[in-house]
Amino acid sequence: MGEYVTRLVVGVGGRAGVSVAEVCALIEETLRGAGLTAGAVTALATVDSKTPEPGIAGAAERFGVPLVGYPAEELARIAVPHPSPAVREATGTASVAEAAALAGGGELLVPKRRSMAATCAVATVEEHDLRHHGDAEVADAGDGLVDLAVNVRSDTPPAWLKERIAASLGDLAAYPDGRAARAAVARRHGLPAERVLLTAGAAEAFVLIARALDAQRPVVVHPQFTEPEAALRDAGHRVERVVLRAEDGFRLDPAAVPEEADLVVVGNPTNPTSVLHPAATLAALARPGRTLVVDEAFMDAVPGEREALAGRMDVPGLVVLRSLTKTWGLAGLRIGYVLAEPEVIAKLAAAQPLWPVSTPALVAAEACVSPEALEEAEAAARRIAVDRAHLLAGLAEFEEVTVSGVAEGPFVLVRIPGAAEVRTRLRALGFAVRRGDTFPGLDASWLRLAVRDRATTGRLLQALDHALALAAP
Repeated sequence: MGEYVTRLVVGVGGRAGVSVAEVCALIEETLRGAGLTAGAVTALATVDSKTPEPGIAGAAERFGVPLVGYPAEELARIAVPHPSPAVREATGTASVAEAAALAGGGELLVPKRRSMAATCAVATVEEHDLRHHGDAEVADAGDGLVDLAVNVRSDTPPAWLKERIAASLGDLAAYPDGRAARAAVARRHGLPAERVLLTAGAAEAFVLIARALDAQRPVVVHPQFTEPEAALRDAGHRVERVVLRAEDGFRLDPAAVPEEADLVVVGNPTNPTSVLHPAATLAALARPGRTLVVDEAFMDAVPGEREALAGRMDVPGLVVLRSLTKTWGLAGLRIGYVLAEPEVIAKLAAAQPLWPVSTPALVAAEACVSPEALEEAEAAARRIAVDRAHLLAGLAEFEEVTVSGVAEGPFVLVRIPGAAEVRTRLRALGFAVRRGDTFPGLDASWLRLAVRDRATTGRLLQALDHALALAAP
């Protein structure tokens, strides 16, 4: 898969009655002046009120690209270099062309250009590879590569869990019956069973949410796991992003989420930043008419599961996703669950195929939420915290390495100049790490490292020292 694809978006504004010829001529002249070609343009963008304008719609048709419209209030939140009070009064945004060009999350390449009745601006948009996951780093690598790219806990599944799963194989002739597993998950969180839906991993839950909940204005908080946005896009949604900044420690300000968003997705602790958001901060995102999706796939790797929202029934519209594949090493079995209001669970269940979770996965789910398993997971979480502290202390010895945010998950996000080359050299030295540039909000200078035991971390730090020395000029 490619790292990301650079494309051009042309933001367009125009007076009522502007002609197709004038809009096209302005765009072509602007592109030519910047050394660009019309073939690089993948979309025209404008404010919603201008999409019916024949001159603008006709220009998009002539260029053979879609015309994307944005609400005026969304464009009004985008800082533009050439604001116009007159344009703000007329359209609700300070510059239709520049704001619309920037709305896709890219950088302004050509600022606003004018003709008699039209304006345009050009932005680059970096489309991240949302389907790239850590397993791609170790695919076909053989047995000699130490896997620090995938966040599944090492030395799992444990022997007792393998035995439970193996014992279930004698029941494969019967159709799966999820009632016992569903009841066990409900007891684990102190919820009624009608608030629980078992899924084939958290990834299936994202697809169900995208297809069944009919969101009109979904927002995804990034950097985070990319499957939620990919699922929403695949279901035909136009996704808005709230991108947290490294300078702020990737902390979330609820005010950054548009008030009109009716579906908000956020991870906690967040993959790949490892930041644990306060439960109160996330609960503050709840609104009447809004679905708040909190991905807690790694919450059981946090000692005491502090800041968890799973089991809460006082937060309106709350949907919590949990995965059993990370802590228990069941990525190949596919098992997770959703906790939500009964009406939401019913909608999601109606979108599932018949018997979506296999008998072995149901047995695993019931086993992994038993009191004994929860004690084992808590002990593992405490070990991870100690091992993470050891990793962070070692990374602090390198001047080239920066850790942004306070890591609370079973992985650490680091920034390293020349990270792509460092990653390649680490691979040659026997370590696979996760590149960060496929996460919206990050670029090629970021790497994600899974937390492992002290001995493995010691070898990694030695290899990193060697890789940095080789990469130095």
